[in-house]
Amino acid sequence: MKPKHSNKLKILNDPVYGFISIPHFLIFDLIEHPFFQRLRRIKQLGTGSYVYPGALHTRFHHTLGAMHLTKLAVDVLKSKEVEITEDEEVGVISAILLHDIGHGPFSHALEHSIVKGVSHEDISLMFMQVLNKQFNGKLDIAIQIFNDTYPKKFLHQLVSGQLDMDRLDYLKRDSFYTGVSEGVISSDRIIKMLNVENDELVVDVKGIYSIEKFIIARRLMYWQVYMHKTVVAAETLLVHILKRAKNLAEKGEELFATPAFKLFLYHNFHKNDFLENPELLTQFALLDDNDVTTSIKVWTQHSDLVLSNLCSALIDRKLFKIEISNSKIAQEKLDEKLQKVQAKLGISKEDAKYFVYKGELINNAYNPKQEKINILFKDGSIKDVADASDQLNISVLSKAVKKYYICFPKWAE
Repeated sequence: MKPKHSNKLKILNDPVYGFISIPHFLIFDLIEHPFFQRLRRIKQLGTGSYVYPGALHTRFHHTLGAMHLTKLAVDVLKSKEVEITEDEEVGVISAILLHDIGHGPFSHALEHSIVKGVSHEDISLMFMQVLNKQFNGKLDIAIQIFNDTYPKKFLHQLVSGQLDMDRLDYLKRDSFYTGVSEGVISSDRIIKMLNVENDELVVDVKGIYSIEKFIIARRLMYWQVYMHKTVVAAETLLVHILKRAKNLAEKGEELFATPAFKLFLYHNFHKNDFLENPELLTQFALLDDNDVTTSIKVWTQHSDLVLSNLCSALIDRKLFKIEISNSKIAQEKLDEKLQKVQAKLGISKEDAKYFVYKGELINNAYNPKQEKINILFKDGSIKDVADASDQLNISVLSKAVKKYYICFPKWAE
């Protein structure tokens, strides 16, 4: 006779890693929960598919991959006699599984557009606390690990750090789905080289070249995918659409939207609102990419000239031109473009700012001022990878690179 719940330990076919298994009954129940299933309807790369047509994978894909890598990492550490109890193992795997559960529609693109002053990590924690009540406290350790209040610090580093399982999965997965081979990393080798020293996650010296490749891959993926200029053009256009829609909503304009989306459009909720009104989280859980996309499609026909033009540009992929520079964008250039838009559309300078805007991009592949990636040498000494590496470019990559951009319609050149 099969043990109770044995059908919950299912095997899934992942296109990146092959067959992966669900390691515990609780993990299966979390995956089955509507809060988690919602991640199927949120694209991992937001507007990335406007440049890379294959980039249609979801947060659901990514979190299952991160879960798989975390289980592998735990097994490697246990084989090196690092003490991890079964409860801690389930806790750290639950924490990585739920680390992205608070993402709103289009992932990072709309993080500060739909709600103000509340990050996706804040909302993830709120979801975890609700789930913990539903699962009778079984997520206590997961929440402590997520919050970095659990005594074993290295468990938090697996979930959130400069060499966490989240990053290992998204680099490899995003590379796979975009076809950008520069992001390919040897996650297997990196995980096999993991160790723990003084309660800190370290990498055995034999793995140093894999870490160098990881840092370089991260830098290249940021410029080629996450901060690709056309992705930025689409992402900022999406942000400006929401900004205009909210502006019209504040003035009492009637806008088509699904009930949950309408609630957030017509109100400016902050973190305290979520804490004081648990029902808000339930409404947030009803939001995904579909709510936003459907609304934008309908808004292409809206009577507001600014909103309809912005929405048509996104839906028909008539994206704005974006110019990237190493120096700040001159105000004269911005004013010149604003005047062209004002004249062409017959709108005010204030409204023209929805079509012409500037911003900056910061690429920080490795930041040693944060938690370091430490290399463990055979004599027991530990060095930061930027100091341990014999490649000069790793210390160069530890400096942030800042670039500036200006966006405007192509006809305003």
